[in-house]
Amino acid sequence: METTTPARAADPSGVPAPPRLGHSPALSSGAGRAVARIAAFAVCQAAMIAGLGLLITGPARNLWPLSAEDALNDAFERVRNDALTTASAIASGAGDTHTVVGVTVLCCLALLVVPPLPRWRAALFLALAVWLQSLVFLLITEAVDRTRPDVERLDASPPTSSYTSGHTGAATALYAGLAVLVLSRVRGRWGRVVAVLLLLIPLLVGLARLYRGMHHPSDVVGGLLNGALSLFVVGRAVLADDAWAARPPADAVDIAVAAAVRRPGPSREAAVVIVNPTVTDTATRDRLRLVLAQRGHTDVTFVETTERDTGGGQAADAVRGGAGLIVACGGDGTIRAVADALAGTGVTLAVVPCGTGNLLARNLGLPLDPADALAAALTGEPRALDLGTISGDGIARTHFTAMSGAGLDAAVMGSTSDRAKSALGWPAYVLAGLGELRGPRMRLAVTLDGAPALHRTARMVLIANIGTVQGGTALVPGARPDDGLLDLALFDPRGAGGWLRAAGVLLRGSRPTGNASGAHGGPVEFFTFRRAELTFTRPQPREVDGDPVAPGRRITAEVRPGALTVLLPAGEK
Repeated sequence: METTTPARAADPSGVPAPPRLGHSPALSSGAGRAVARIAAFAVCQAAMIAGLGLLITGPARNLWPLSAEDALNDAFERVRNDALTTASAIASGAGDTHTVVGVTVLCCLALLVVPPLPRWRAALFLALAVWLQSLVFLLITEAVDRTRPDVERLDASPPTSSYTSGHTGAATALYAGLAVLVLSRVRGRWGRVVAVLLLLIPLLVGLARLYRGMHHPSDVVGGLLNGALSLFVVGRAVLADDAWAARPPADAVDIAVAAAVRRPGPSREAAVVIVNPTVTDTATRDRLRLVLAQRGHTDVTFVETTERDTGGGQAADAVRGGAGLIVACGGDGTIRAVADALAGTGVTLAVVPCGTGNLLARNLGLPLDPADALAAALTGEPRALDLGTISGDGIARTHFTAMSGAGLDAAVMGSTSDRAKSALGWPAYVLAGLGELRGPRMRLAVTLDGAPALHRTARMVLIANIGTVQGGTALVPGARPDDGLLDLALFDPRGAGGWLRAAGVLLRGSRPTGNASGAHGGPVEFFTFRRAELTFTRPQPREVDGDPVAPGRRITAEVRPGALTVLLPAGEK
């Protein structure tokens, strides 16, 4: 258990409120200022290199060493042979646009994926340096009009000015940038060797451009200067110990929480935050703590769920301890367990989506970012929502908040691995569903509110308190968590045409009413009820709010109107 109880300062300091909950000047990285400085220096860089180009093509064009450039280009043309031409093509290709872009993307991905921790600043440094060099290059070629050398050119001439060498500038930004990163990370002799080899590449690219007749020597010098200045400007902004984009201090959250506590305002009730540790990292918890402090919740306790107790025990303990607000941070399974313990207590729940599906949060209109969802809830108002109860052979009576069911839906939940959900998110369910489409059809009897039993076949049975799933699809159109009813959806498409008709029903958001007389109602049927009893001829896979439960032959579902009090954003219900 992790407990956080900041002390309230006796003297309000007048610290201004942050622009929105979960944000604070203490957490600012200075990125905005860094961008402004990069832009200002980029303008100066472009002006300086363009001014040098105008000098080269104007007053200084007949002065040495510029007066000797034509002779040097002629000399390169005279020494051409097959071996040198092939080598120059390879060297020139290292600075080609496609090569530079491809290598930059691969290196940035490697920096983010391969190391134990993502090296965001290193990747940002490399990408920004290459981009800045390209931007300045385009500006210079518009400002300085210079024809290419009067020799046979071995490459097609691009429509840009000869000044500066874009190949050389891009190669400098990329390979010299990689050399900087190598020297900062790899110690010893091998680091220096690799850095020297990388630094040689821009020089070889520039030499190849001269050999192939594409640039004057001063064009190559301008490219080297452009790439080097781009590295300096971006490196100063991102990599330096006193970089313009500074790292927030290690205790930034504590500073922000203390500032929030010192602000004048009413102190609110004690809060318990129940977190699923498998989907809630330390950074997310810190932001939640800050949001709560900014809304006056200074007595906050964080409690983790366990494999054996997924949230119900922690919520029950919090209620017995007098908590006035319970924050459930996890997936639909965690939310369900907490809601089960809070049903009928009147204790307020704030839903913070951190899982894969997050169906309840989506249907309540909450943002999917955890801190934003909590901020939206705390600035809203409490609403009474319905809960469903479900029981059966092998299922102890429990509550659910979103959807429960049997058949295809439950089989998909059971066959989707935690690793796939962690890597892909909710699309992992779609991929698993493709392998379950040929599952056997089930036979069942449905009794709704004591009416005569309906006999059906189905691929999937859903008992819904909410209607919309991922991607905004209304899987059970019209289902609402505050109408005092539950909804039953029977999916029984036959063949490809049946699946297409079922998809059409869902895409239109229409709701064909189930036939209470007993006649089959097509590929999709919908019913509303207060109590339902479902009996299957054979044991079927079953799920409760996305969590697989033991297969069985019976399900009893009943609505509990207004059993759960949830904080919702204004206007959402």
